[in-house]
Amino acid sequence: MATSTELRATCSRSDLAEALGVVARGISTRGAVQVLSGILLRAEEGKLTLASTDMEISLRATVSGEVSGDGSVVVPGRLLTDLVRLLPDDSVTLVHEEGEGVLSVTSGSHSSRLNVYSAEDFPRLPPLDVPLHAIAAPALLATIEKVARAASRDESRPVLTGILVKFEGDKLVMAATDSYRLAVKETTLESAGPDVEAIIPARALQELVRLASGGEEVGLGSHENHVVFNAGDVWLTSRRIDGQFPNYGQLLPESFEAEVTTAREPLLNVIRRAGVLAQRNAPLRLRFAEGELGVSAQTQDVGEAHESLQIEYTGDPLEIGFNPDFLRDGLEAVAGDTVQLKLINPLRPGLVVSPDEGFWYLIMPIRLAG
Repeated sequence: MATSTELRATCSRSDLAEALGVVARGISTRGAVQVLSGILLRAEEGKLTLASTDMEISLRATVSGEVSGDGSVVVPGRLLTDLVRLLPDDSVTLVHEEGEGVLSVTSGSHSSRLNVYSAEDFPRLPPLDVPLHAIAAPALLATIEKVARAASRDESRPVLTGILVKFEGDKLVMAATDSYRLAVKETTLESAGPDVEAIIPARALQELVRLASGGEEVGLGSHENHVVFNAGDVWLTSRRIDGQFPNYGQLLPESFEAEVTTAREPLLNVIRRAGVLAQRNAPLRLRFAEGELGVSAQTQDVGEAHESLQIEYTGDPLEIGFNPDFLRDGLEAVAGDTVQLKLINPLRPGLVVSPDEGFWYLIMPIRLAG
């Protein structure tokens, strides 16, 4: 009979490996606090619970099996994940006795003992028993994927590393910007969304896309300064980012001098090809003229590229430069067959629009020489 301070679990190797693969994505890689590189194992109500956190997000999953005791222990995350994937038998047994500094792992002819950390040193995680609002997963995840690439990776401006998530009745709005481009997506939901408006780290939402892909629903709730997501047997919590998100409505120009509607795929292919020759921060040069768009790029000591595309354009010739990666990202985020380009002049932002999708992508120009 297991004592209350023991953890003993026998479960499927594949189930355990899958859960570890999910939870291991939440461990800290910075190494400043050693216990954050570990995965917390806990025996709870006849199931094995796994958890990780880097103090920004936490991931939790459960594994069914023969589980007894109510003990807990923190095991080096990468080590346990790599080991379990390679075990020889379909069954794995994990045993930890309180006071012992090891976790015993047995599977078929294999046995090993892993040095562990105390569960008392593991951070207290946000509670999961919060009211959850069910949201259709495909709509939520598609919205994240369209805007996440525009979020900043510069930690010196934390607000810009997040995505603004706002529910307005049955409409979900997400926005992200790194100050060089801005992506905004409005999505109509099947029912009214929860009363949530938060700036959520882009990394957390990108992790949610991985966890919930293929599912039908995602549960969303909030607790104090955290948001809680549920997808099947996996839970993701993330801290909110404090601060004021830029007023994206004021950043979108009200009028444009030139508007072009064209097939997305041919334009995207031209941009991709020319972008190969736009290296070392060289811009893509777009020249709009009667019935034609010319795209060119030139990098000293590398080479140059020129290509033209037939488009429906009338008006004065207009030449403008863009970061090739940013422009490609905007076009790739459009799902439809056609896309609109809206321009003012070479020194004002351009707009990539997919009206049917409720998607806007604003991009700052690069001043062209000569």
